[in-house]
Amino acid sequence: MASPGVPAHAQQTLLVLPAFNEEGSVGEVLREIAEVLPGIRCLVVNDGSTDATRQRALDAGATVLDLPFNLGVGGAMRAGFKFAVAHGYRNVVQIDADGQHDPRNVLSLIDKLDSNDIVIGARFAGTGDYDARGPRLWAMVVLARIISRISRVPLTDVTSGFKANGPRAVALFAEHFPAEYLGDTLEALVIAAGAKLRISQVPVSMRPRQAGNPSHHPFKAAVYLGRACIALLFALMRPHVKVPPEVTT
Repeated sequence: MASPGVPAHAQQTLLVLPAFNEEGSVGEVLREIAEVLPGIRCLVVNDGSTDATRQRALDAGATVLDLPFNLGVGGAMRAGFKFAVAHGYRNVVQIDADGQHDPRNVLSLIDKLDSNDIVIGARFAGTGDYDARGPRLWAMVVLARIISRISRVPLTDVTSGFKANGPRAVALFAEHFPAEYLGDTLEALVIAAGAKLRISQVPVSMRPRQAGNPSHHPFKAAVYLGRACIALLFALMRPHVKVPPEVTT
């Protein structure tokens, strides 16, 4: 039975929150999700945290999947996709445990899965005032143009970690989600395009982290640019994979 206030199709969705040392924010993020999206199950993938992330997530009512050591967002998300397949979920929404992603946008992402396999919550699509500048902004613009050409759809934010994935994407990523640096964003989209998945985006506003300090240091931004280019090169060299034939939309 569907919970009041949440569409029935959303009940087939698993929210996956990769979390590494997010004790300062994960509990409040989960409580907000429970308020905004009652009845949607949350899986916190505890990515080798050394703080109280696991206990904070359990206290807030989430299911917790513990990884033995830190694998990064890609490794955590692959575990989340495998969990979704094993437990019969059609859709997976990736959402940050640091509070930057507003759960009020989740339903708009899920709704667009009716005609798409992946829907990106895009920061540079006319909504919000997300601040990026210098080498980091240049990288985002260039990468968006390249991925847009590969996927044959205009995209403005290919490094967003706020994404909804439909059944074909869930099946594909349970086996082939990349664990490398930026693999959860750039390489995942390249893999999806190579598998002929339909990719789209919806505009969203991002919020400041609830805990911790984001980095805008020019040197780190330049390093990001270089690493992003290397990540994209490896993604383009990767052989194409296909969605399992038994999967339907």
